Amino acid sequence: MSTLTYTQLEEIPKIHAAAQAAFRSGRTKSVEFRKAQIVQVGYMLQDNEDRFKEALHSDLGRPHQETELLDFNPTYAEVKVAYDNVEKWIKPQNAPFGINWFAMKPRLTAEPKGVVLVISAFNVPVFLTMTPLISAIAGGNGCVLKPSEQTPAFSALVAELVPKYLDPELYHVINGGVPETTKILELPWDHIVYIGNARVGRIVATAAAQHLTPVTLELGGKNPVVVDPRADVALTARRLLWGRFSNAGQICVAPEYVLVPAHFQDALVGALKDAYAAFYPDGPATSDSFSRIVTSAHAARIKRMLDATEGTVVVGGDADVEKRYVAPTIVRDVKEGDSLLSDEIFGPVLTLVPVKDEDEAIAFIRAREHPLAVYVFTPDAAFERKVFDNTMSGAAVTNETVISAGVPGLPVGGVGSSGYGYYTGKQGFEEVIHWRVSLKNPGWVDRLVLHFRFPPYRVCVFAEGLPEVHQGDERGAAPRPGKAGKRWGFWLLFALIGVSSVVLTRVKRPLLK
Repeated sequence: MSTLTYTQLEEIPKIHAAAQAAFRSGRTKSVEFRKAQIVQVGYMLQDNEDRFKEALHSDLGRPHQETELLDFNPTYAEVKVAYDNVEKWIKPQNAPFGINWFAMKPRLTAEPKGVVLVISAFNVPVFLTMTPLISAIAGGNGCVLKPSEQTPAFSALVAELVPKYLDPELYHVINGGVPETTKILELPWDHIVYIGNARVGRIVATAAAQHLTPVTLELGGKNPVVVDPRADVALTARRLLWGRFSNAGQICVAPEYVLVPAHFQDALVGALKDAYAAFYPDGPATSDSFSRIVTSAHAARIKRMLDATEGTVVVGGDADVEKRYVAPTIVRDVKEGDSLLSDEIFGPVLTLVPVKDEDEAIAFIRAREHPLAVYVFTPDAAFERKVFDNTMSGAAVTNETVISAGVPGLPVGGVGSSGYGYYTGKQGFEEVIHWRVSLKNPGWVDRLVLHFRFPPYRVCVFAEGLPEVHQGDERGAAPRPGKAGKRWGFWLLFALIGVSSVVLTRVKRPLLK
């Protein structure tokens, strides 16, 4: 297994300069080049699947099946989506037809921003590192990857493989901790994608602001679940536990706490205990289907939160910090102000918060910062709509958890404190390009149409105006469109331009002999 070597600080500016120079060469403009590099990302993963699985088992104690489900499957889907659609995504777009402007051929062109910096997280590292890279390549950018130092086996493997499979001048890997990341953030990147926690997100955004660098932030948060007592309780329990305990709870879109009607809590707890026993028949400590916490420091932090809770532990609750083990845990009767409701747990602890009804649940969610996802378990469309219409989140998911992040065509992104921007699919591509505006205004337009713009000024009969608007009545109704004024000027202009185009075309046409 590869050994992680940190990038020397003095090499970081050189890597930045090399990527910038390679981008300026112009070879990323070619759609053929982009597609070739995108598919190489797929080959890099496919050819080395076993090595990646072993690396993530070393870093996270993760079962291979979870790596396939959480990392490989959605990343392969991103490769296919970008490869199949990049040609369509970069196709220039004409502006909507306008009688005053069509002769100038106004259009938008998707231009790459330059060199994109990707600082990814440890928890689902293949997906969180490679999908922003795929977006950067599709957008015609160079890219520098900074994988997490907390997953040393994975990060060393990425540093080994990227220059073997991708253009080594355009695509680079920098490894390191705080000093290396600090050095990276001193440099002027053209776009930064950061995936991690809000504390570091603020540092990244502040550093980017010094260079006016645009940023995409995906910051996670405490994702709530609202349970309708009419929901299928067995199905709800299985999907909640799977979403919370996969990867030992270290998933940014994992359900964090469950708002359950107080009278229904016992029924839900019973179903959760049944599902727990089915998941770990011999106990989770020896199960080959349960991951470990990424570091002992993270395990100790989760243990402190569990030790301080005033809720009742239903199952689990034990931890072995040195072995990075925190048992999958369910805690019921958790109340406002509890340690488990403070910071994001980011571990295998499912918290049950009893409430009176969905109105109290909605108020509970709205009193907190916007999460990355809100989950609802209900058979009733009206219940679902009520919760989603009265909350804000990056995703709104019914009768399921986590898997929305892996659906092709659905971007991953937050709102407010859970982040901004996207890093997958077409929306991820649009994050790392800018729409360049172009016009081609022929000289005859000045003679026939726009001569009035030059001094000395005189009245122009062709100026576009607004439709007539009637004010609302005394009850305060909003203004509504009235009968539009006569627009004979525009039709006359249209006829003049059409005739002029024909005349000019005939004048320029060579005479037939």
